[in-house]
Amino acid sequence: MQTPVSLQDKKSFIQWFLNHYQLKKRESVWILNYLVNHNEVLSNVHFVREAKFCPRGIVITSHCSEEVPFRFYKNQLVTTDAEKSFHDIRLNRHDPLYIQLNFEKANQNIFYAAVLVENPFIPNEYFITQKDKNLAADLLDRLLFDSTKNRLLNKIDKALDQHDRDTFNQLVKQLNQLEKKADNQPDIHR
Repeated sequence: MQTPVSLQDKKSFIQWFLNHYQLKKRESVWILNYLVNHNEVLSNVHFVREAKFCPRGIVITSHCSEEVPFRFYKNQLVTTDAEKSFHDIRLNRHDPLYIQLNFEKANQNIFYAAVLVENPFIPNEYFITQKDKNLAADLLDRLLFDSTKNRLLNKIDKALDQHDRDTFNQLVKQLNQLEKKADNQPDIHR
């Protein structure tokens, strides 16, 4: 189980963030300042990746990121109106609020990593595992092998039809090299 992030750590991080990044929406600054100044609300704030999956989440973006400037998610509703989300935060101060910050190299930032918590709402199928990547790579290798082999076989048939012995020999040599290469790659099962 993950240890909770202290109020002081959250405050320090938000202040650091506001001092180092210019946000795309000025209302985002108001929201973050409000959180810093209201412990009751800040105690229910959690910094996560992929806030869109959370029952109540905010995405805030700095100018150095290409992501959307602002999004507020509440259950199945989404708005870009920061003022509406600010009112929701004030009215529902006891409800958990999940915040995703988009800024340059956020995934490499140690200050952000220190306040990030695991997002319990991300569906399992959202993550691509190494096994999935390997299966996809194997599938692509297989498709490339099959496509290349079929192309060569069609050209060999055409060379036979045209009685073109030189082209035929050259294509058969290419086909043999392709199959020899596939034999050396156990993931490509012919």
